[in-house]
Amino acid sequence: MKYSVFAAAVLSASAAYAEKPELTVYTYDSFVSDWGPGPAVEKAFEAQCGCDLKLVGAGDGAALLARVKLEGARSEADVVLGLDTNLTAAAAATGLFAEHGVTADYSLPVTWKDATFAPYDWGYFAFVHNVDAAVPADFKALGASDMKIVIQDPRSSTPGLGLLMWVKAAYGDEAPAIWAGLADNVVTVTKGWSEAYGLFLEGEADMVLSYTTSPAYHLIAEEDGSKAAAAFDEGHYMQVEVAGILAGSDQPELAQDFMQFMVSDAFQSIIPTTNWMYPSVTPAGGLPEGFETMITPAKSLLLSADEAAAVRDGALDEWLDALSQ
Repeated sequence: MKYSVFAAAVLSASAAYAEKPELTVYTYDSFVSDWGPGPAVEKAFEAQCGCDLKLVGAGDGAALLARVKLEGARSEADVVLGLDTNLTAAAAATGLFAEHGVTADYSLPVTWKDATFAPYDWGYFAFVHNVDAAVPADFKALGASDMKIVIQDPRSSTPGLGLLMWVKAAYGDEAPAIWAGLADNVVTVTKGWSEAYGLFLEGEADMVLSYTTSPAYHLIAEEDGSKAAAAFDEGHYMQVEVAGILAGSDQPELAQDFMQFMVSDAFQSIIPTTNWMYPSVTPAGGLPEGFETMITPAKSLLLSADEAAAVRDGALDEWLDALSQ
């Protein structure tokens, strides 16, 4: 009799679990890592949604769009989190995304009006280095130096693509010459950000393409002030990371709930010390101590989504030509 009661209880619990709606979110690998925002975001959202949040790492940011395009309407994803403004025009053109319906009081340095993609964080690309290194003040000086750098592949990584846009926004038609100068500085090109940053920390390069806020991780999490971001005279290219709902989602209301949760204090307060970026909506408690020491670019660079889409293929060809010499 006891076993029958126990079995019934197990079956009942299993049925209740099975009835929980599941929301699948495709994102980049570092987001779902143990040290990334994923675990805390999952816990916080599940506490209020009565659902099972399934965060799926799908490579680096630019690889997300490729996967969604490949899967098309058959995709199991309900939400894609980890694209940026260099990819949103191409993503919208697929017709795979629905309007997000999010309302928020953004603290972005740019006005946000995109009805399809909603931002969850932002930052500036930068080359991170050890503080005792003598670093160049611009791309031309970097190309003329002996500094060894690690960068990411723009075909799979949003930082890699951001670097192409950075050079293009700063130099326009001079971009091929800049890349020709940088080619012999590049130690290797990695698929994603994590691999590149790991090589830098292992001493394989003098500088790594990352963010102005990356040194905050070392300062706050490790109490290590040995890393800094180089301030470039041309200015720094801005990245705004976004999420969008797939039109083919079988959980559209839950996807909408997640998108609205994404701009809430519960989500945004997680971002600074897990994703090490600026939150798109400043948390009630403000930014953690240490963020005020990060460099502030003298000039912000950002191509619109349409401009980025228009120059992307040409910029990629320029990059490939230079690195293949």
